[in-house]
Amino acid sequence: MPKQHRVIPIVKQSASTAKSRVHYDCLKCPGYCCSYDLIEVGKRDVARLAKHFDVTYQQAEDRFTKYYRDSKVRTLRHQKDELFGKICTFFDTKKRQCTIYDARPGLCRNYPDQPHCGYFDFLQFEREHQDDATYIALTS
Repeated sequence: MPKQHRVIPIVKQSASTAKSRVHYDCLKCPGYCCSYDLIEVGKRDVARLAKHFDVTYQQAEDRFTKYYRDSKVRTLRHQKDELFGKICTFFDTKKRQCTIYDARPGLCRNYPDQPHCGYFDFLQFEREHQDDATYIALTS
């Protein structure tokens, strides 16, 4: 049986969602959304990466993305991560932050597409109950 992957689809952000008050702080998160199996990218995202790294579109596509034929999705490549097993190749696993923040894909710019992040809510809950502001709650 083929392995199932979590896919973060590319979703356009509505005007009302964009104006909603945000109830999460990505700087206090260990990068859970960056650990999703499939972080979908489009042609504009690949072009943005090419410009950021001063390489051709084809070089950026080959170096930084992978195409999954079964789901027909182009995604960012991953690297090993001690917390989540694997994480986006552009994620600094020591500082726990994005290394290409200004050139990050549109999906990452709009995630989550609502005022709350479920993982951040879970993380805050666990940190309060553990009485530890740096506790990293993991899901399996």
